Amino acid sequence: MKAIILAGGEGTRLGDITKSIPKPLVKIGKFPIIVRIIKIYLNYNINNFVIALGYKGEKIVEYFLKRKINFRDKKRIKKGLTIEKKLFGKICKVTFLDTGQKTMTGGRVRRAGKFVNEENFHLTYGDGLSTVNIKKLTRSHEKNKKLVTVTAVRPPARFGELIIKKGKVIDFSEKKTIQTSWINGGFFIINKKFLNLIKSDKTILEREPLEIVAKTKQLYAFKHDGFWQCMDTKRDKDRLSKIIKNKKINF
Repeated sequence: MKAIILAGGEGTRLGDITKSIPKPLVKIGKFPIIVRIIKIYLNYNINNFVIALGYKGEKIVEYFLKRKINFRDKKRIKKGLTIEKKLFGKICKVTFLDTGQKTMTGGRVRRAGKFVNEENFHLTYGDGLSTVNIKKLTRSHEKNKKLVTVTAVRPPARFGELIIKKGKVIDFSEKKTIQTSWINGGFFIINKKFLNLIKSDKTILEREPLEIVAKTKQLYAFKHDGFWQCMDTKRDKDRLSKIIKNKKINF
């Protein structure tokens, strides 16, 4: 089963960090976050990837090729440039596809989906790490037979919590994960028929297509209570870097 990684956004909330490189190339410790995402899948023997490029996409290709891309490379990336690469001791196949700078998330999936020949494919964003069990996620999707399975995660708290009783603080909780709701954590498994719901490059994945499958009861949530963290801001990046440095979680 192929894994599509959405890697075309500008990452403006990271400020100056993404002025010269795309968000998926931002390093978390030694490796860019996109390499750590690939490692998550490699741990479950998924080694065939389609990277949907956009903003400064050539930088991502150059990182993997270890050289500057040329005019011929650029032409091939427009149609899909496939290479074999050894990562973490495993050979994987990576297809780089220029999906357009202004293309929305749904449009990127639609374009990358043309490289999928199997019934189902994996999909995730190029800016989030998780300890989600891909094997269990896959089994859940196959068992429930829905068009889309999304990994549901607990949203991380941005602020600490004070427990107050009669004006006195009786508990101080520093930034614990919120336990009362679930959010989209990426790490989807999608039936290829879903691509028919994506109308154009302007389609936003998280709006009409996913709203339709939800209303028609074709969207299943695989609940993941373990670690998950996206990299929207520099604070998120620093948190992930600290986790990697302290070897709390191995990506």
